[in-house]
Amino acid sequence: MYHCVPGHEIVGRVAAVGDHVSRHKAGDLVGVGCIVDSCQHCAECDEGLENYCDGMIGTYNAPTPDAPPGHTLGGYSQQLVVHERYVLKITHLEDQLAAVAPLLCAGITTYSPLRHWGAGPGKKVGVVGIGGLGHLGIKLAHAMGAHVVAFATSESKRTDAKALGADEVVVSRNPEEMAAHAKSFDFILNTVAAPHDLDAFLALLKRDGTMTLVGAPAAPHPSPNVFNFIMRRRSLAGSMIGGIPETQKMLDFCAEKGITADIEMIRAEEIEAAYERMLKGDVKCRFVMDIATI
Repeated sequence: MYHCVPGHEIVGRVAAVGDHVSRHKAGDLVGVGCIVDSCQHCAECDEGLENYCDGMIGTYNAPTPDAPPGHTLGGYSQQLVVHERYVLKITHLEDQLAAVAPLLCAGITTYSPLRHWGAGPGKKVGVVGIGGLGHLGIKLAHAMGAHVVAFATSESKRTDAKALGADEVVVSRNPEEMAAHAKSFDFILNTVAAPHDLDAFLALLKRDGTMTLVGAPAAPHPSPNVFNFIMRRRSLAGSMIGGIPETQKMLDFCAEKGITADIEMIRAEEIEAAYERMLKGDVKCRFVMDIATI
C-alpha cells in the first residue's frame, strides 16, 4: 500500500510521551520491532504472544483505522508513535545501538524457537544457514549453553561460523560430514529462505527431535519423506518472531551476554546499492541504515 515507509527493526530515543504513559519517559533508549498493535484481549495477547494474534498490526504497511494514510508507516520515517505496550527497553551500550536494531526481528526470530524447544546445556543444536538469521541463531544457542553445530554450503564459511560460536561446522553438501551426525540432534533451527531438501536435515534428528523453520522461501520446499518422521517420532515445526514479553527477555539476555548483530552501516543514499548487494548475498550479516542521513 503506497506510500510505503518500511522499517521494523528500530532503535532510538523517546522524544515525548503521552499523559498516561508509565513504562517509558523522554530520553529513554528504546526499540520497536515488528508489532505496533494487537487486539490486546485474545488468548494470545493475554499470554504475551501478540505475534500470533489475529489482530496483530505490523510496524509498516499494515491496515489501520488511522488516517492518513490508512496503513502503518515504519521506521524509515522521521518519527514513530507507538502504544507503550509495544515499545521495548534497550540496555546495551549506546555505541552498540546500530548492531542492536536487528535483534528486534532477526534476534527474536531465532531466540524464540531456541527457548521454546529447550536449547541449553546438554542439548545438541544445529543451525542451518549463517546469514542474517543464522548468525544470530549460532550466537544465541552458544550463549544458552548448547553444543552448536552450524551447517554451511561452502568450506569458506567454516571459519566464520566458528568465530560466531559454533562448536562444529558441517558443509551440508558433503555427504560424509552429514552422515557423521545422523540421528544425533535434539533440535535444528533452519534459517534458510530458499527451497531445499529438508530430508537431509530431518535424518540428523534423534528420536523426538524437532526441526523448526524460520526462513520463508518464496516457493515451497520439496515435500519431505514421511518415513523420516514416523520412524523416529520426529517433528517439523514453524515459528514467527515472538511476543513483546519474550522480545524484552531476548534483549535483556543479549545485553547481559554482549550479543549484537554483525552489521554494515549505510547512509540512506546507499540503500539501492545495498539492496542489490543483498540480492547477491554480499552482506555480513545485516545492513543497518542511519535514519539521520535521510
